[in-house]
Amino acid sequence: MKVLIPGSFDPVTLGHLDIIRRAASIFDEVTVCAFVNTEKKPLFTPEQRLELLRASTAGLVNVSCDISNDMVVDYAAAHGIRALVKGIRNTGDWEYEYTVASVNRIFGDGLETVFLPSGGELSHISSTVVRDLIKYGKALDGWVPENAIELIWRMYTK
Repeated sequence: MKVLIPGSFDPVTLGHLDIIRRAASIFDEVTVCAFVNTEKKPLFTPEQRLELLRASTAGLVNVSCDISNDMVVDYAAAHGIRALVKGIRNTGDWEYEYTVASVNRIFGDGLETVFLPSGGELSHISSTVVRDLIKYGKALDGWVPENAIELIWRMYTK
């Protein structure tokens, strides 16, 4: 079964990587796609986020990465994907993602969403917090995948 893990991934975090790895252990093919969200002002370009995702998932043989300006349901349909995987950190995530999953099921012709709870030791990690750490020049160890740290600093200081 092919699944899609959609998100903005601005930037990818250890929480994201945990969900990606766990999905890769359950499903045959996992596509991680950084979507352009017009409601957010990203720190990194879509191309940079794709590069960070690829570096972070290197070695996961059944994981591919992509970027898209499409709606998630349209991307999934175009790629023959029938299910999404979303990580849930807390009740706020649950309420938001449950609503989105319901809408996706309607507009995605039955597109299903599988929720994976984040590991307790990672539930405090968010891209918002990581962006603040980057802006203030703080260490990223324990917040983002090791393979992404040097890339993030190189991209941010350009």
